[in-house]
Formats: sequence, C-alpha cells, structure tokens
Amino acid sequence: MTGAVLLHMDDVAKRFGPVQALRGVSLNARAGEVLALMGENGAGKSTLLRLMSGVHQPDGGNITVDGQRVVFATPQAARAAGVRVVAQEPEIIPDVSVAENVYAGALPRRGCIFDRAGLRAQLEQDLARYGFTGVLDPAQLGRSLSPAQRQVIEILRALTGGARVIAFDEPTSSLSDHEVESLFRLIAQLKAEDIAVIYVSHRMKEIFRIADRILVLRDGASVGERQAAETDEPELVRMMVGRDLSALFPRSPRSVGAPVLSLHNITTEDVTSVSFNVRAGEIVALAGLVGAGRTELAHAIIGDTPIASGHIEVEGRQLTLRSPRDAVKAGLALAPEERKQQALLMKRSVRDNICLAILGRLQRWRVVSRTEEGRIARRYVQELRVRTPTIDQEVATLSGGNQQKTVLARWLAREAKLLILDEPTRGVDVGAKADIYAIIDKLAAQGSAILVISSELPEVLGLADRILVMQGGRIRGEISRAEATEEKILSLAILENAA
Repeated sequence: MTGAVLLHMDDVAKRFGPVQALRGVSLNARAGEVLALMGENGAGKSTLLRLMSGVHQPDGGNITVDGQRVVFATPQAARAAGVRVVAQEPEIIPDVSVAENVYAGALPRRGCIFDRAGLRAQLEQDLARYGFTGVLDPAQLGRSLSPAQRQVIEILRALTGGARVIAFDEPTSSLSDHEVESLFRLIAQLKAEDIAVIYVSHRMKEIFRIADRILVLRDGASVGERQAAETDEPELVRMMVGRDLSALFPRSPRSVGAPVLSLHNITTEDVTSVSFNVRAGEIVALAGLVGAGRTELAHAIIGDTPIASGHIEVEGRQLTLRSPRDAVKAGLALAPEERKQQALLMKRSVRDNICLAILGRLQRWRVVSRTEEGRIARRYVQELRVRTPTIDQEVATLSGGNQQKTVLARWLAREAKLLILDEPTRGVDVGAKADIYAIIDKLAAQGSAILVISSELPEVLGLADRILVMQGGRIRGEISRAEATEEKILSLAILENAA
C-alpha cells in the first residue's frame, strides 16, 4: 500500500550564474518508502538535496510538506519541518568530542551545567538503537575520526529530533561491509516507522536491494521514474548517460615491461613485511577489507609515513624517501581517497590544480608563465573530458568525477612513472567511472605503472592484471587476472591472522 506523500517538490528549478542546475524537476517522497535518486555527477542530484534541506532556495516551483507549501529559508527551517539530509562529506567540529559532534545544538544539561555523563549515555543508547555499537568512542575528538566514523556521525545527527523525511547522499562510500549492513537495517527500521527515505547512490546493487522507486536525472532534468522491481541496470544506465556502457572496462593491447616500483619487506606501524613489484604497462590492484592496511601502505610508498624497515626501489634504484616531495621527484604520484582534503585546493581554479606539480617547469626568472599554464590545463581538460565552463573555474564547483579527473590531470602533466589510485571512483557516477577506467587503460597502454586500491570487487576484477589481497597489514595472496573471482578475493581478505 502506497504511503502518504510527506514531501513534494513540484517543477523546481535552480540556476547558478550561466549554469541551469535544475530544469523543472518533480519528486514525491512517501511515508514508509525508499525513493532512489540516480544520475551522473552534475545531473542535479546534489542541488535537489540542497533545495530540500534549505541550503539553497529554488528559482521556480514549489515545495510542500504534508500538502502545505513551505519555504525553507535556512537549513534550520527544513530541519524543523522534519526534513534531513545526510551529507556525503560530513562537517565535523575537529576539537570537540564525538558525542558533542552528534548532538551539537542540543547538548543535555543539569541546570546550568553541561551533563557529560548524560551525553555519553545518550550516544551509547542511540548507537545501540541504530545498530552502530562499537563504531564510535563518545570521547574521541572529531579531528581523529576516519571517513567511516564521520559518516556515522552524520547519520546519527539526521535521526535526532523528529525526522520525517531523510535523504542519504552516497552514505556507503566510506563504510565497511559491516557498517553498510547496519545502515540497511536502519533504513528498513525507518520504513517501518513510516519515515520517507530518499537514497542517492551510484551503486546499482544497493539501489536494487533497498529501493522501491527510482527517479533518474540527467542534465538537471527528470528523465523518468521506474518501480525498482520493473527495471534493470542496463535501462537505468541508458537513462542516466544516454549511451550504452556495456564495455565499462576497456582493455587496450599493451606489453608489460621491467619493474617500475619494487617493495622489499616494507614494515611500518600499520603494515608488515610487504614485498611486491609493479611493472611498466601493468595495472596491479590492492584488494582487502577496510582497515587491511592498503591506504597506509600507499602513504608509506610516497614518503608520507615513516618506514621502519625494508626499502623501496624505482626502476632498480633504491630510494630514501623523507617526504612526499622526494617521491614526486622520483616519479611516484598518489591520487588519495580523500581528494577534497588531501589532493585538491578547493578554492583554486582547475588550471591551478592541474599545474600544481609542474610549477618549477613553467617558471622563468621565478615567474610562472600563465600562457603555458593555460595551454597545459586546456590540453588535459580536453583529453580527460573534464566538464568545466573554463579552466579558471573554482574546482570546488565541479562534480566528484570531474574533481577526480583534475587530480589525474595533475599527475599526467607531471608525467609520473607510477600512479597510485586510492579508491579512484569513490562517489563517482557510472558515466564518469567509464571515463576514468578509459584513462587508466590508456595510461597502462602507454607504459605507465599503475597501483589501484579499491573496495569495489567488480572494479578490481575489471581493471587489474594482478590482484594482491591485504589483510591485517600483510599481503595474504596474489591472484592473476585469469584466475580471479570475487570469492577468491574475499576468502583471502577475511583470512584470520596467522600465528
């Protein structure tokens, strides 16, 4: 039985300068139902969420809650009406505790005194209620939280204080498999409580597992709506991108050369006795569960984490890496998982971000040639199909996929010998994924050595020539492309620590 419409957005439109972000989109969020919102990066999903959360106001159209027209002039107004959005990139207060982050603005008191014990008890009770027991330490400071822990805080914030409509924006992009299962149980609980759920994700398996209806956006407009039980992946992909992506993982002819990167018994605080190599023209994937040590190993390779023992060779020459600067000089590059915090200068232009690693080459008498900067930036924007109005556009305004392409463009301009890609398509839509996979394939065909870290098994199987599976900070096994299956990878990833 169809639930009552709690939130209705009717023919809403939004323009940002010359860009028409939304073109008359309508949406119904019904009690006890999950509406999936799908589309490429830049399709208008985030803008739609910002309108319903009061961050922006529509230029046209109406928003109603329980049949009554509303105007959300502020996020507080939307929250008071029971409309919440769980953001993909949570805003965390760095120097206060987890408990204070969750209940900011509604901290319990005993008279005039802040009730720390009551706050801790409240958080532990809510963690148990929503299935996240053990994920968070109430006293831990916000600045030390992992991406997954920050996401759980954002979810808990949305659940407090009478939520009636909850929109989740790519909520599983930072969560472990166990935490994802907890989230899905929570969503089932919200449905049972007649809360309307809007779910934004690029992961098809998730959509078909939890969604009742699917609304597809493309270029700021609604392409169509389907019952989840009456559609399939190929139809949704065609609706989202307007083209067939059956060959999602291209594979150009290429020859594998000599080792570019060789690790010899690398040991740090997080990894133990790791040895392997990556050859020119080869794509090697590091698979494993969250916390297996993959990202920590990547940061050791590029000189961001001290190495306790062992050594690294690049093209047969042993390196001493005191900092990432040394790694970049040696031809190593990392596109990190947290691109906004660790890779991009969000308030600077696409041009500045692409040319950041080659400024020394562009200088004459200590003055950077803006002409040459522009030429290089335009070249890679065109080659990588970065969707931006101009090369001087602030990178913060780009979609996630185009931000990732900007990071890749930086290292292509630098002509890195080895490129480490940590979760290269996290939070990226299927169309941009196809573009990024094509870039990776082209680089390997041109002789680059590529190390991919990914938690998406189809991505690992589709890209890699060899797969190294990590667990507990160690390499637990190697699987060739021909022999690789999801079952084999998972069996190594969950292997118990050897005595």
